[in-house]
Amino acid sequence: MSFDKIYDYAKSIGCPSQRDVPMSKYTTFRIGGNASVMLTPTTDEQLASIIKKCKEDNIKPFIIGNGSNMLISDKGLDTVVINMCRPDPKIELVNGDTVVCDAGATMSRVCNFALENGLTGLEFAFGIPGSAGGAAYMNAGAYGGEMKDVLVECRHIDSDGNFGSLKGEELGLAYRTSAYEHNGYIITTLVMKLSKGNKDEIRAKMQELLQRRKDKQPLEYPSAGSTFKRPEGYFAGALIEECGLKGYSVGGAQVSEKHAGFVINKGDASAKDVLDLIKYIQDKVLSEKGVMLEPEVRLIEE
Repeated sequence: MSFDKIYDYAKSIGCPSQRDVPMSKYTTFRIGGNASVMLTPTTDEQLASIIKKCKEDNIKPFIIGNGSNMLISDKGLDTVVINMCRPDPKIELVNGDTVVCDAGATMSRVCNFALENGLTGLEFAFGIPGSAGGAAYMNAGAYGGEMKDVLVECRHIDSDGNFGSLKGEELGLAYRTSAYEHNGYIITTLVMKLSKGNKDEIRAKMQELLQRRKDKQPLEYPSAGSTFKRPEGYFAGALIEECGLKGYSVGGAQVSEKHAGFVINKGDASAKDVLDLIKYIQDKVLSEKGVMLEPEVRLIEE
């Protein structure tokens, strides 16, 4: 399919546009073939206009934030990729205790903004490598906290290019999922209600959790974070380790020797290597432990 019309239209409205973009540069796994076209809208209005144009041409765009929870096919993406990570995302304070931010802002940046304003509630998210929009999309969580605890509203653009929002229970926040995983809408803005706190205590908690990540997680290697969802009554990493799979490799993909819940890219892994390793882990754990592990990483084919 030719995406010349979308590419030319985006450029005509001032939207930064690229062709044949290696997705390996836009995912934390550092894996993935080329995207036909990548657009980085600088305003929500620009984004809505592009979504409408894509619908006219029967193109389903692929939305990416910081690329932290996905594995993209070696064949790449034969479509229009919309990159939500603007160069200067907005993060604002409203009513003294509410943070409003663009979906493309990194969670670490949002956490630091909360710290600067003496707001507590987001410490758990410090060090999560994704964007705010991605965190909302999958209700990201760690160390006893999750987005569900602080997120009160998401503003979005629907598949017709119309603006809207979901609030409270409408967000459908549950373990590693939200309403946005099912409705196909694009999150543009997050509204998070926090609490006043002590800056020194907030900073100390953030640093403590970041150190725990560094001590326990293979942050020195490219990965997509936790590879599998937590099975009820178990821990994925423990099951994998008990099956003797720590350090097990397929091509350039390896079960981390530091934390068995992470599949890492040792430097030259292909998406196929990772998929084959995930399948092997699933089969081994099911055979030996009777538990079917479900990937937390989004597997993105063409």
